[in-house]
Amino acid sequence: MPLLLALVLSACGDHSILPPAADIGPSPRIVPPVNRAIPNVNIAPAIGWPADETPTLAPGLAVTAFASGLDHPRNVLVLPNGDVLVAETAAPPKPDDSPGLKGFIMRLVMARAGAGGPSANRITLLRDSDGDGVAEYRSAFLTGLNSPYGMALIGNNLYVANTDAILRYPYKRGDTAITTSGETLTELPGGPLNHHWTKNLIASPDGRFLYVSIGSNSNVGENGMAAEEGRAQIWQVDARTGTHRPYATGLRNPNGLAFAGNTLWTAVNERDEIGSDLVPDYMTSVKDGGFYGWPYSYFGGHVDARVTPPRSDLVARAIAPDYALGAHTASLGLAITGNSGLPQPYRAGAFVGQHGSWNRKPLAGYKVIFVPFSGGKPSGPPRDVLTGFVDPNGNAKGRPVGVAPDGHGGLLVADDVGNVIWRVTAK
Repeated sequence: MPLLLALVLSACGDHSILPPAADIGPSPRIVPPVNRAIPNVNIAPAIGWPADETPTLAPGLAVTAFASGLDHPRNVLVLPNGDVLVAETAAPPKPDDSPGLKGFIMRLVMARAGAGGPSANRITLLRDSDGDGVAEYRSAFLTGLNSPYGMALIGNNLYVANTDAILRYPYKRGDTAITTSGETLTELPGGPLNHHWTKNLIASPDGRFLYVSIGSNSNVGENGMAAEEGRAQIWQVDARTGTHRPYATGLRNPNGLAFAGNTLWTAVNERDEIGSDLVPDYMTSVKDGGFYGWPYSYFGGHVDARVTPPRSDLVARAIAPDYALGAHTASLGLAITGNSGLPQPYRAGAFVGQHGSWNRKPLAGYKVIFVPFSGGKPSGPPRDVLTGFVDPNGNAKGRPVGVAPDGHGGLLVADDVGNVIWRVTAK
């Protein structure tokens, strides 16, 4: 089996031809696609953090381990009293996803990249009572879940997005565990295929609605569009009744969700297998009723010739995203704030957790970046906040995912390979 994987990896190898940052910003350079019988594979094997090592910081910042020894932490939610909820989660069983030799190889690839283990199916509560930036208390807040990811609090109700449903639980300030059974607010697309399994969640500023991100069931519709029913979308869900509707469509794998004022933004993972430089992942404001191209086109009207039958009518109305984040960066975490608590130039803007590529040469992502905002939209080039997740030998010591300001001058970063929640502050 290791020999087979080595042969596959050695056979794969288109290389980026773009200069640095050409695939980033409001007007990224879109190169011609590279069509290969075997997709590019370039893994950073997951090894975890050596003792006493931390990520590399931008000038003026400091980092500590807020909590360590977790089990694949992917997402964080800061509660009003300062408690931090962490979704410890991994992919559910997906027996129908990527069958055959290609699927077998991809499962080996994902396991080597740190994404192959069973899910803890748990939300853990972390508490820093003495304010020293390290959580000295933790408890199993919710257990027995089904690959949970998204979390949102509205009043006295906590909402959790499992891979197949949104659940609602009663919550009282200061609770350290919830033992009651959750009420199903609405079911979500899941099942034995369930290609993009993470379902993120955010509450509208007025608390009336929830918005849930639902990724596609394929790369570019190769499983048939019937398998995409309700997918590649962001749903708007009534937080009281569970009634829902598609809010925006054509989003291959929307993951990060954040509000800038009353405008919803999302971070989206774009399609694979057409080269190291295609297609840039992106963040964009989300228009009610907007269509963003998937699977028929990317970054506006760039047609994907692999998709049949074509849909020129949909391509004609595809909305180009606001801001490219680089090809294959796997930009999963998104937090937009007007006052992060960090010093300038990291005060007002978007923090993005880039989980990192497995199919690009050279590697991309594996860092947390900051994009300044002004007037509710990006206003400049990105800046690195945390780097150093890949060692000089190409091994991944960590992979950042969810990001969230903690309300006390820090930025929390979930690292699902390092099994750490990092806390970034002013130096």
